[in-house]
Amino acid sequence: MTRERLKIIFMGTPDFAVATLKTLVENDYDVVGVITAPDKPAGRGRKLHESAVKKYAIEQDLNLLQPTNLKNEDFIKELKSLEANLQIVVAFRMLPEVVWNMPAYGTFNLHASLLPNYRGAAPIHWAIINGEKVTGATTFFIDEKIDTGAIILQEAIAVDDNETVGSLHDKLMVMGSELVIKTVDLIQEGTVETTIQPKIENLKTAYKLNKENCKIDWNLDIDTIYNKIRGLNPFPAAWCRLYNNNDELDVKIFNVEKENDEHDLDNGQLIVSKNELKVAVRGGYINIKELQLPGKRKMDAKSLLNGYDFSENAKML
Repeated sequence: MTRERLKIIFMGTPDFAVATLKTLVENDYDVVGVITAPDKPAGRGRKLHESAVKKYAIEQDLNLLQPTNLKNEDFIKELKSLEANLQIVVAFRMLPEVVWNMPAYGTFNLHASLLPNYRGAAPIHWAIINGEKVTGATTFFIDEKIDTGAIILQEAIAVDDNETVGSLHDKLMVMGSELVIKTVDLIQEGTVETTIQPKIENLKTAYKLNKENCKIDWNLDIDTIYNKIRGLNPFPAAWCRLYNNNDELDVKIFNVEKENDEHDLDNGQLIVSKNELKVAVRGGYINIKELQLPGKRKMDAKSLLNGYDFSENAKML
């Protein structure tokens, strides 16, 4: 039996979430409220930055809330007043039980992995960093822990050998929005069946990214290094330290190619020619196509080689 018309509250912040909200709006679902992060200062001028979800919600004249504290009594009161019976969460923050347990038909989340693997903040990045051949998206009902609730739907997607986090992000963004619509329709029809997440050994985790775990270790094998760089390209970007002519520079590395070849060079040694900048690693070379020096714009390697002198002993560490 079809249930009463759904009244939906949507929660999300980045571009990844906008695709789902846009799909809901364009398919005439009743979105009675949108919750997103408060504006934050960003950039050199520290101007207030609006989230991608906020910008879209304003364009569509949707009811917008930006609470700083999700347990605040005034916010809870305002949330209840919207009389939503379903909440959808995409790339937001952890919700208190008073919020996720409020609507009659529950609160479900879209997560960009095949749960239970890659619970956490950066599932798309870590799937590529770890060299996965398949990943996907999952919708699940939220419970008191992070990304542990009962699974509603899952869909898998192949990860290409040259995939970057940027390209995979965009594929999952579209696929995920379609999965949300399928989930909403099941809830509307009253035909949802859930599956408890299985307990598996050696669970893979999508740890929050920071400067330390984005640093390249040139002593690792070629495939591990290559996967790490593409799993962080274009955001937040893998980095390393360039030693050259007594200078030490933190350099961000973006597009690269790998060349499998035997050699007897030290790991991290740079091979510089007129048109190429390569790093010797275990099992071959990482050919750098695009990089960024401190305080400079992103550039291709040829542009750097035209205006930057490398010493014979230049190394990446």
